[in-house]
Amino acid sequence: MTHVLFNENYTSPLDVLVKNFFDDKSIFDRPSRSIVTHPIDVFEDENGLTFEVACTGLDKKDVSINIEGDILKVSYDKGNPSEPTDNRHYYHSGVRKSSFNLGWKVSRRFDLSKVAAEMKNGLLVLTIPYSAESKPKSITIK
Repeated sequence: MTHVLFNENYTSPLDVLVKNFFDDKSIFDRPSRSIVTHPIDVFEDENGLTFEVACTGLDKKDVSINIEGDILKVSYDKGNPSEPTDNRHYYHSGVRKSSFNLGWKVSRRFDLSKVAAEMKNGLLVLTIPYSAESKPKSITIK
């Protein structure tokens, strides 16, 4: 691994140390890539916050949704894999039914007491509306 000692792009020795520590081949490079390992989309629109969690091959009774304070948790526990009861020979096994345990700290701008959950076609959709306090208000001057 080659280290750059000084370059016009670095203004101090500390910059060089940080660059070398987070080198392109370092395990610390781009840590956000490995944080979420389960397929999920999170977006905000005019209705509030929406989570779309892939639950391919799962039944809605197998997925657990919990709210603890301002934390939204979604999990599925596959349990212990049992021995196959038939003589299947897979040529390709691409449908993952692996356990997951996801959690998000949700801003107070959203009302977690009004979470709506729907599962359709292997996609769990959680919608969280804006809280009444976060909606725009107009104040009259006395």
